Amino acid sequence: MSALIAPSILSADFTRLAEQIEIVTQAGADLLHLDVMDGRFVPNITFGPLVVKAIKRVSRIPLDVHLMIEEPDRYLESFAQAGANTISVHVEACPHLHRTVQQIKSLKVKAGVAVNPSTPVSTLEEILQELDYVLIMTVNPGFGGQEFIRAAAAKIVKVKSMIEFRSLKIPIGVDGGVGPDNADDLLGIGADVLIAGNSIFGASDPRAAITKFREAIARSRRRTA
Repeated sequence: MSALIAPSILSADFTRLAEQIEIVTQAGADLLHLDVMDGRFVPNITFGPLVVKAIKRVSRIPLDVHLMIEEPDRYLESFAQAGANTISVHVEACPHLHRTVQQIKSLKVKAGVAVNPSTPVSTLEEILQELDYVLIMTVNPGFGGQEFIRAAAAKIVKVKSMIEFRSLKIPIGVDGGVGPDNADDLLGIGADVLIAGNSIFGASDPRAAITKFREAIARSRRRTA
């Protein structure tokens, strides 16, 4: 599978959100990553289904909704109806993870599971075959612009091995401290979806930032051809 670029709107200018979404779309972004935070699971509050619905009206690319919230089961239907194409929940927030994943799928939405930096990827062993997507957090969730936690890179390698051992085709997303400077390394160890907020929306030229990501993906493709 070809790697994808997913700008995270957490770092966008919300006073110009439609304009910024169009800029990254024209530049070649594949997905929009939407971080939903409740102030309980993470120490920050962002937005809910109404904002997702508004973004859906102006976006020409799919919406990847990342629920950093407690009791996500209560809100899955609302986010699906708002226009989410993918919904990711945290293994740490779901005591009945299999049920949650099945609920997402019943809403005709792709189901992903995210794991925090300190959570062992062994927690994915029993659910991996049910997933459409795995999200590896490489910062502690809650705020944009954080530095990549280098120790988390080993988790990408482990999850890639788990997926290949089962002969599955599940993309691995990497979220946190991702930029053009480490994109090559991340792609080389198994990342499939590069989620980047500050390195795209915080750049002086978001189009040029996405071009650099595209160049990294092209290099990775040549290496594996």
